[in-house]
Amino acid sequence: MSVPEQLRYTEEHEWVAGVGDESGIVTVGITQHAADALGEIVFLELQSGEGDTVTSGEPCGEVESTKSVSDLYAPVSGEITAINSAVIDEPKVINDDPYGEGWIFKVRVADEPGDLLDAEAYNKLVEEA
Repeated sequence: MSVPEQLRYTEEHEWVAGVGDESGIVTVGITQHAADALGEIVFLELQSGEGDTVTSGEPCGEVESTKSVSDLYAPVSGEITAINSAVIDEPKVINDDPYGEGWIFKVRVADEPGDLLDAEAYNKLVEEA
């Protein structure tokens, strides 16, 4: 499994792109590992919309697959600035391209992201599971 080096990760298998970017806006999605473990994703629901705030480590939505339903956790705290309507309408996009077209939402980060893993640490986490 290929884990992009430029992203940061959570222990709950979300990824974050753009940490440290001048804009202060990061992109969030779920990892290939999570998508593979879930199986075919058939439904995605976010508890918040654009302009709402999310809190790091707190549930902010659900991902439903043919196998199970899993919580989606906010990897950072801040204001949602965009939601990828394509994955709401067609959640299978996450299975097909989790690190690209399958992004879920964007957040204007309120404070410095905390316990995010780099690619090496995330790989180790997945290998030990």
